[in-house]
Amino acid sequence: MKYFSPAFFKFFDALSKNNNKEWFDSNRETYENEVKKPFRKLMEDLTEKMVKELPELNRDVSKSIFRINRDIRFSKDKSPYKNHFGGVLTRKGTKDQDYPGFYLHLGADEIMVGGGKYFVSKEDLVKIRQEIFYNNTAFKKILNEKSFKEKYKTLDGGKSKILDPTYKEFLKEQPLIANKQFWYWAKLSRKEATGDKFDQLVLSYFKAGMKMNKFLWEAIKITE
Repeated sequence: MKYFSPAFFKFFDALSKNNNKEWFDSNRETYENEVKKPFRKLMEDLTEKMVKELPELNRDVSKSIFRINRDIRFSKDKSPYKNHFGGVLTRKGTKDQDYPGFYLHLGADEIMVGGGKYFVSKEDLVKIRQEIFYNNTAFKKILNEKSFKEKYKTLDGGKSKILDPTYKEFLKEQPLIANKQFWYWAKLSRKEATGDKFDQLVLSYFKAGMKMNKFLWEAIKITE
């Protein structure tokens, strides 16, 4: 199924040069029909497919899509709108900072797909590092799995300059133990995004990251 037309990207290309309420209001119809509506449909279809394997995922797509409005309260940049449109697949939608989820955004500058755990509390960081330390064989197997390696190469995230002495020698074997975040991402093209198999492509990227997400979730799992 084809979700996006070139009008999607034309909207964001123009928005990047006219990031103000007056321009946005005059182009609201395009936003609703060419951006918001098809993105919601894509998220609905992706959710429907992903919940078959991850039944804990949130099914209310309205909670899974980020608002295009920027929070400018504490920002020097007072541009009112984001230059992209994005959504997540998690247990609780966009507010979920616990569950390692899946992320997609499309905009003027880039089209990005990925997942993992971006927000990592001190408590979760301790748990994830312990999991990597004691189960490095399983961790490396996921990292080296063909689908993950081809699509994402490795995990991204900031690094700690100071580590628990326990990991001093292990760091040589597994440098990712120093990560403060554990996320993966890849860029896609506008041609791919406007093709008629974009949902299948995104789904293949999400599924490639599923084992990594499960590894991270097992490390920090919260029972409710």
